[in-house]
Amino acid sequence: MLNGFLLRVAPCCLACIMRLWFLTCRTHLHNGAVLEEKRDTPLIGSFWHYSIIYLFYHMRKHSVTAMVSASRDGEYIAGVAERFGFNTIRGSRNSRGVGALKGMLRAVRSGSNAAIVADGSQGPPRKAQPGAILVASRTGAVVVPMAWSASSYFVIRSWDRTVIPRPFSRIDLFLGDPLVVPRDLDTDGLESYRILLEENLNDLYCRAWALHGKSEH
Repeated sequence: MLNGFLLRVAPCCLACIMRLWFLTCRTHLHNGAVLEEKRDTPLIGSFWHYSIIYLFYHMRKHSVTAMVSASRDGEYIAGVAERFGFNTIRGSRNSRGVGALKGMLRAVRSGSNAAIVADGSQGPPRKAQPGAILVASRTGAVVVPMAWSASSYFVIRSWDRTVIPRPFSRIDLFLGDPLVVPRDLDTDGLESYRILLEENLNDLYCRAWALHGKSEH
């Protein structure tokens, strides 16, 4: 009963706090033209888990379907995402994963953009899983790597060291060049593009944090 109450109230409160909190930050978008290009296929935003909180806020004006963990913590994340206008699909490697993947394929094929955490809900951190590449290969969608850094921030003690920018900080959001994935890749092809996505994401990550004199967050 208490958990049900919290699930109704907490995401709404968190979304309101995030709107006010991040409104004080200055965001510098790098390579933003990627999102302005006209395309015949949807985009799949792919990013490391540490960056998820701010990206839900930043991407709120786009039509996006997000894959969120089926865990209890994921219920709160999904609630916040939905209050920012996202459609959510619940699933992870260990729970409802196949159903979530099928749901994401249906969403992208129907024209929705997608948000897929590259290192999943359990990590290891900054090691890409094949989900985004698989969806792109089966739908023709284009993968856009994303990474951001902040001049001042908090770190949550979690497996991914989730980052929350401090109020009035500068945020640098980098969009990588679109990754076009061939259709219907076999196992070896999926692995090759998974590695390529991981390299692209880590390159963006290093470039973003280097702006603030850091090698990592």
